[in-house]
Amino acid sequence: MDSAALEPSLYTVKAVFILDNDGNRLLSKYYDPELYPSMKEQKNFEKNVFNKTHKADNEIAFLEGMTIVYKSSIDLFFYVVGSAQENELMLMAVLNCLFESLSQMLRKNVEKRTLLDNMDGVFLVVDEIIDGGVILESDPQQVIEKVNYRADDSPLSEQSVAQVLQSAKEQIKWSILK
Repeated sequence: MDSAALEPSLYTVKAVFILDNDGNRLLSKYYDPELYPSMKEQKNFEKNVFNKTHKADNEIAFLEGMTIVYKSSIDLFFYVVGSAQENELMLMAVLNCLFESLSQMLRKNVEKRTLLDNMDGVFLVVDEIIDGGVILESDPQQVIEKVNYRADDSPLSEQSVAQVLQSAKEQIKWSILK
């Protein structure tokens, strides 16, 4: 038996990507630089995955020596890719955490337009769940708390505008008082 297979390791993810219902990339993060080093190879892999999964009614696929778990929602497809030896339940936990976190962040409106409007928050969510391919978090509540993105708050971009206006008011007030 291969000695590397017997060594303990952290649960890892090779890639995460979100595609629209035409198979176009909306977000992708590849954590293994040797897996698909060029953009062309990545897009080709994503196209193959989409072609295999978009009409299927499963939650898991095996393609090119990879274990792929996926979920669809309205006009989006969410994918988490791991090695063939990776635990499918851990990959599914990552996928569910990603989907539930985005669902809370986007106020249950998980569709292409809303996702694109909140892409900054989407990247924060992905980065909180996975760092360098290592699974850090699988609880959506913890992820939402860490990115400080609650459903009852205004979106990140609106908060930023409000903060800029408040800062401008304070600066004007101090310049008048001088």
